[in-house]
Amino acid sequence: MTGLSRDIGIIGYGSARYDKKPRQSLFGYMAEAARNALASAGVAKHEVDGLAADMTNTPDTAVTMAEYFGLTTTWSHSGSSGGTGALLSVARAIRAVEEGQANYVLCIGAGAQDVAAFKQRVTRFNSAIMDYMMPHGFGGMPGIFALIQRKHMETYGTTRAQLGRVSVDLRANARQNDAALLRGPMELDDYLNAPVIADPLGLYDCVMPCSGGEAVLIGPLDRVPREKGVRMLSVRESNNYPANQIVPLNGGWEAFRDDMYGQAGYGPSDMDFVQLYDDFPIMAAIQIEDLGFCPKGEVGRFLEDNRLTFDGSFPVNTGGGQLSCGQAGGSAGLLSVVEATRQLRGEGERRQVPGARRGVVSGFGMISFGRGLAAAAAVMEQNR
Repeated sequence: MTGLSRDIGIIGYGSARYDKKPRQSLFGYMAEAARNALASAGVAKHEVDGLAADMTNTPDTAVTMAEYFGLTTTWSHSGSSGGTGALLSVARAIRAVEEGQANYVLCIGAGAQDVAAFKQRVTRFNSAIMDYMMPHGFGGMPGIFALIQRKHMETYGTTRAQLGRVSVDLRANARQNDAALLRGPMELDDYLNAPVIADPLGLYDCVMPCSGGEAVLIGPLDRVPREKGVRMLSVRESNNYPANQIVPLNGGWEAFRDDMYGQAGYGPSDMDFVQLYDDFPIMAAIQIEDLGFCPKGEVGRFLEDNRLTFDGSFPVNTGGGQLSCGQAGGSAGLLSVVEATRQLRGEGERRQVPGARRGVVSGFGMISFGRGLAAAAAVMEQNR
């Protein structure tokens, strides 16, 4: 697989304020995030001729979004792989600009939903859930990931207290992020004593559905000051891995990580932070293993030995991640890309990782019968 251009990358980013209940339409959130991304890059709306969109529960696409935004586009892409879609959209947008199919591409993800709307959406998430799980009393996503966590605990001796470090440390990061919806203090005892949702998962293992939006602008890196550009050095995806397994304890990241690091020219020890798809702590833990930060089955001890806070020994989801910011539909996969961009531009404010030069961003999604089907990851670096 050929590498991504070192001259094209992320030149702007923006977010739409997160809300527990929608305060505007889906396209309102997308427009708010897009305006902020353009402003951070100093690029005018009329210069944008490419759109990549990740939306939820809507018949609209990047093409209809062009109409609503009043843009004429020469390239468009609509994500179709859930929590990996936004990350892959960014990579495809970089290739589109490199190939001359567009000059500037807005990559946008958003959701306008409350908990009730989310519950309705997951019942028709895909045919496997509708045809094979709903008829038997499908209990939502926590029921699936409770099985994965229980299996990991029984196979490797992982404990709830170890996995709780993910929720607790990410909440500490969120307390430095005024945009996070959940910023109240959390200690390990709070996590362990929270109401049970699906044994062994408790309340603080589960993301909160919400509304909001994220956007990045792709274009030539020389359009912005050197230190404000962000490169994507390498990106990989793997779907339906491992095939024909129910409740697996590994994912596609282990299949492509060596190629991803090899193309980037860096390894796990060279990363200053990781931005993981944290729909549940157990999946953040599995990504830590499968991306090569610790051997398979040893993530429990790894979590005990490291602090995941922005100023800790292993910074993870420096803005609080989905577990504390909320899961805003199609913006979920882009949240990590935006936070990585913020860190690499040195704009993390109170949660800035000192000297951040590069990091890994991962995605996960398309939950089906007993597992997620889609995995992706990328190495991102400050333009130097």
